[in-house]
Amino acid sequence: MDKSFPDNLHNSTKGLTGWSSLAIHGGHHEDPMYAHQTPIYASSTYVFDTAEQGMRRFSGEEEGFIYSRWGNPTIFEAEEKIAALETFGLNMEAKAILHASGMAAIATLMMGTLKAGDKIITHFSLYGGTDELVTKILPAFGITAVIADLRDLNKAESLIRSDKAIKMLYLETPANPTIQCVDIDELSRIAKQNNLVVACDNTFATPYLQQPFRFGVDYIVHSTTKFLNGHGTAIGGVLLGRDIERMKTSMTKTHRLLGGNSNPFDAFLLIQGIKTLEIRMERHCHNAMEVAGYLEQHDAVAKVNYTGLASHPDHYVAMKQMRHPGAMLSFELKKGLQGGIDLMNKLQMCVRTVSLGTCDSLLSHPASMTHHSVPKEEREKYGITDGLIRMNVGIENIQDIINDLAQALN
Repeated sequence: MDKSFPDNLHNSTKGLTGWSSLAIHGGHHEDPMYAHQTPIYASSTYVFDTAEQGMRRFSGEEEGFIYSRWGNPTIFEAEEKIAALETFGLNMEAKAILHASGMAAIATLMMGTLKAGDKIITHFSLYGGTDELVTKILPAFGITAVIADLRDLNKAESLIRSDKAIKMLYLETPANPTIQCVDIDELSRIAKQNNLVVACDNTFATPYLQQPFRFGVDYIVHSTTKFLNGHGTAIGGVLLGRDIERMKTSMTKTHRLLGGNSNPFDAFLLIQGIKTLEIRMERHCHNAMEVAGYLEQHDAVAKVNYTGLASHPDHYVAMKQMRHPGAMLSFELKKGLQGGIDLMNKLQMCVRTVSLGTCDSLLSHPASMTHHSVPKEEREKYGITDGLIRMNVGIENIQDIINDLAQALN
């Protein structure tokens, strides 16, 4: 097994009713040396008291750590904490496996679930890395993708019913970078009626804003690099599954053999970040609503993609399944590519960079950055135009964010 002290969970987690309390105390185990914080266990391997103990651990008769690619105390706490948050209030359990990146977590999901001849049904406007994985890498293994507008539930059901090779429904909502939302509940219902596995990327929403397990999803993935870490200090990803036995066996085996394990230092940083997730998301969300309203009224802006605005076509769906529309938005400039270049170059406080989820406001240009490998005609068909700017609205003073956007748009 991949854990060593399952029986001494910190007593303060029992009976907790608050989300932030669980984010702080969930998954924490009393350290044998009485450290307040779980230490960074920087050890590649673990010793056995006797040869017989080693035999018992390898056979699964005794729980305990063996090798850090297989499990590590610091990593274990991060996994337990995230699993607790994704299942909070749902009267269910889930197992999490921490990875070196979000893409590593998705790779474990795909390779551990699908085989040659299987198909994935998903939607457009996926994260660029995921799009490339399902359209360029997996086909070499005989796994192909069906990409459709899954906001059309009738079309989604028709496609699923007509092709028995479709084995997985893969969702990302809100999606990157158009902030498109799909109906997790309805799509999961359709998928389950047709015996599909359902997976959802919950990176943009975080478990604080959205819990896909609530809607029947089988697997959840996150890039923990983003809001869960919250400070841009470490790369990471996590795969969660509700089938505990499968997660402990075949999915764990796939994870270990693919080698995309996390490391103790990044796990430690992730644990610290998660503790402030609720208060950070509250400020992120408040600021994002203000920024979206400001941009919607600006003469230089042609369109704002933010599900908190009634003008967004997926506003109702987002409000149905999310606590709040979130911290991510994108907007299209009337001057297209040159308008995007001008705005990016004029920023003074907000930061020009890819990625998201950090405390500071980050702006990127998807057409030339995260989605540069997607052909232009495909990008534009999905709403990723040359003038589209994606924004992670940070937790700075809201007036300073708007002031910076105002001078950059002028």
